[in-house]
Amino acid sequence: MKKFLKIIGILATVFVAVVILLTPSMDRWGATDAEVNATFPGDELVPAPASFVNRAVTINANPEDIYPWLLQLGADKGGLYSYTAFEGLINCPMTNADRIHEEWQGLEVGDEVKMCVTDPAPPPYIVAQILPNEALVMGHQENGEWVDLWQFVLVPQTDGSTRLILRTRTMMVGGFWDIIHPGVFVMERGLLLGVKERAENIQ
Repeated sequence: MKKFLKIIGILATVFVAVVILLTPSMDRWGATDAEVNATFPGDELVPAPASFVNRAVTINANPEDIYPWLLQLGADKGGLYSYTAFEGLINCPMTNADRIHEEWQGLEVGDEVKMCVTDPAPPPYIVAQILPNEALVMGHQENGEWVDLWQFVLVPQTDGSTRLILRTRTMMVGGFWDIIHPGVFVMERGLLLGVKERAENIQ
């Protein structure tokens, strides 16, 4: 038993060390220095975040062809376009849409965006800002103050492509949040690549 516990302890230590080493690269996966330092819609809602993450991908499509995919995000709508196996692993199975659904395009400020349709489920995001074909900002509030933001920003490029930047500004750090941080990276990477695949191939 002692040997088993020792092995578990070693594995846990290795895991923590790997996470610490990889976190800087995970927290800016695909993002340029200019994007990390840029000011985007929603930044003012959590002006001094405890954690600041930027992830990005280049999509060979214009913002008008990408934005509709963002509007239908949600476990009860278009899904999260991420890895279905990973979603099943965390007991949050969903169907990731492969086309634009007009019935899901009427997103408004104040609407809920669900992360899971099964219980127990994390609190849904609340839409904070909508800038058509430019940005979609959602987050969580405590006592009327925004404490966590998910910012999807579309930046058109001169070559006709678009940069999709997913920024997180949050006060939720430590303990549980540090444990799930690598899993959030996996999911968000899948989300970005999922949107890219759909916008490029299904227009």
